[in-house]
Amino acid sequence: MASLPFWLLVLVFVAGSAVIWVAGIQLSKTTDVLDDRLHLGSALGGLIVLALATNLPEIAITVSAAFSGSIEVAAGNILGGIALQTVVIMIIDAFGKRGKGVKPITYRAASLGLVLEAIVVVAVLAVVIAGSQLPSNLLFARLTPDVVLIAAIWVVGLLLVQRASKSLPWHDNGTAPDSSPHATGHRRSKPKPPPMSTAKAAVIFAVSAAATLVAGVAVEQAGDAASGQIGLSGVLFGATVLALATSLPEISTGLQAVRQGDDNLAISDIFGGNAFLPVLFLVATVISGKAVLPQANASDIYLTAIAALLTLVYAVGLVFRPQKRIIGMGIDSFVVLVLYLIGVGGLIAISVG
Repeated sequence: MASLPFWLLVLVFVAGSAVIWVAGIQLSKTTDVLDDRLHLGSALGGLIVLALATNLPEIAITVSAAFSGSIEVAAGNILGGIALQTVVIMIIDAFGKRGKGVKPITYRAASLGLVLEAIVVVAVLAVVIAGSQLPSNLLFARLTPDVVLIAAIWVVGLLLVQRASKSLPWHDNGTAPDSSPHATGHRRSKPKPPPMSTAKAAVIFAVSAAATLVAGVAVEQAGDAASGQIGLSGVLFGATVLALATSLPEISTGLQAVRQGDDNLAISDIFGGNAFLPVLFLVATVISGKAVLPQANASDIYLTAIAALLTLVYAVGLVFRPQKRIIGMGIDSFVVLVLYLIGVGGLIAISVG
């Protein structure tokens, strides 16, 4: 696509993003139906299928970037996507439910289960930072120990979150008083799915998945070519513009969940997706046959630290449950917004310098 004019690349990028938005919404709806009918959330294998389904844009972009050798775009999209999707909680907090007397989302959704999900995200990000310091020749069977450990932590995290959604040795099962009445676990303590036959849901799911995969590849290639033409670094592009494009479904479904009163679901989907994204480094390593994390540059590690910091801010918010709002959002969301803007400024400084 590098030979195409800039305006056409932008058009392809916007069109692909629109497809990701629409298909992402359909994926979310049909995933809820299939989960309800097939009880996917009750087994580990089902939870993995659900995670794959809700992160198809990122999977498509990572696979495309790995095959084309654009590892920095894949890394920037994964790590920048985690930071940006954490900011999605701020967007949901500010625009999901407004009005007099409405409390911040971390007050309404407070639960120990969500705090556990945040801890899993930070644990995975810690391994990402550690893995970046390993020698690049530490490779066996197209795998490196860091990406294997990331995948293992993610699976263990799924099991712990699933267990926490059923029972915790705390008063009132770890749920705070005056919080959202919905159950706490990962995603699938969901609102009632829309009326739809299982066969129809499966067909829509398959079509939406295929559209998402094709659009994801188109967005990655068009965006990479366009950023190259204007001199924007692959890391900066992947961490901002590309990450925003792949976060569109989370914004839409998150706002919908909050308006339906399921605040826990909105936050759990973000944390669950963020814990899964670094697992894509395993995919990139297998495809490229190279140790991906040891090739991480300063921008990648910087983004990882920013993502961990933003996650910890919300973990603290879920514990302390702030009631005060600033410009329509909770104090923790305001802090996340400020930190993210400062973080993007630092990322620009790293890219320019």
